[in-house]
Amino acid sequence: MTGILSTILTLLFFIPILGFIVIFIIYKLFSKNTRHSVHKALDLTTIFFIISVHFLLKTIWGHSFFVLIILVMIVTAMAFVVVHWKVKGEIDFTKVMKGFWRFTFLFFFILYVGLTLYGLMERALFFTFSS
Repeated sequence: MTGILSTILTLLFFIPILGFIVIFIIYKLFSKNTRHSVHKALDLTTIFFIISVHFLLKTIWGHSFFVLIILVMIVTAMAFVVVHWKVKGEIDFTKVMKGFWRFTFLFFFILYVGLTLYGLMERALFFTFSS
């Protein structure tokens, strides 16, 4: 049982888009609401995209940028709090966290796609010119 769980988690960290699709389909079957299903899948798979970006960075450049990732997330969260406070005059942490988490998903999804394409191109060019 532990081996199966470990395999599933590794697959979700390696291919987080697969996790997004699976979670979306499961929620869609139960709720029949596409928008709600997308939001739930987005909220639940953000962590997979963050970890995937970490491992992509480590694989491509051979160095861990985890501290930098956490620092960027903290600064982004602080910016969300300040902007929300300036616009609304008060801070509703539930709305701020929801907005921050969805922005984080978008940011890391774009990073994941970009780093995947960069890594594939780098490997393809390396093998092309080394042969």
